[in-house]
Amino acid sequence: MIGLVMAGGKGTRMNLDHEKLLLKYKKSIILHVTDSLKDSNCFSKILALTSSNSPKTKKLLQENNIEICNTNGIGYVEDLTLVLQSTNDSVLVTSGDLPLLDKEIIKKIVKHYDPEKIWTSILVTNKFLTKLGLESDYSIDYSNQTCNYTGISLINSNKINSSKNLDENYIIIDDKRIAFNLNTKQDYELLGTT
Repeated sequence: MIGLVMAGGKGTRMNLDHEKLLLKYKKSIILHVTDSLKDSNCFSKILALTSSNSPKTKKLLQENNIEICNTNGIGYVEDLTLVLQSTNDSVLVTSGDLPLLDKEIIKKIVKHYDPEKIWTSILVTNKFLTKLGLESDYSIDYSNQTCNYTGISLINSNKINSSKNLDENYIIIDDKRIAFNLNTKQDYELLGTT
């Protein structure tokens, strides 16, 4: 299994003067994510998707011996699709802005991988997010409740023909380590209280 880290976005919702993934929470946010993947020992390779939007993040990742794949930085879906089309493996993809991620939650998620499923997105319930004081712009109705995407998915890239009309499966894991996605300055301020 390959661990893919999405690290090429602009982070525009944070409205920062610098790159979002370089924000500190003991260490740079992006290093929390890559270290969690490394420490889980679940992956044959860890690959970070960067772009011209994130040159300093790319440099930091290279300094920490993380393999880089340059993308156009057009958007999350476009960048991910480009890489999945050239991959012949099972993949865990995660956003680079999950500062509470750790090896234990990564192992728990990887255990849910089913090679018969093309795409499985990990969700948290809206009720759980609200309890943490968080909000998300990406919600769906699943299992009779409103749920939110965590930015983590398990993918069998061998079965992908295109990103259109994918049969998406869902797993709900209400855990703050994957619910805490840094999208706003308020999220970052709230992180300081955890």
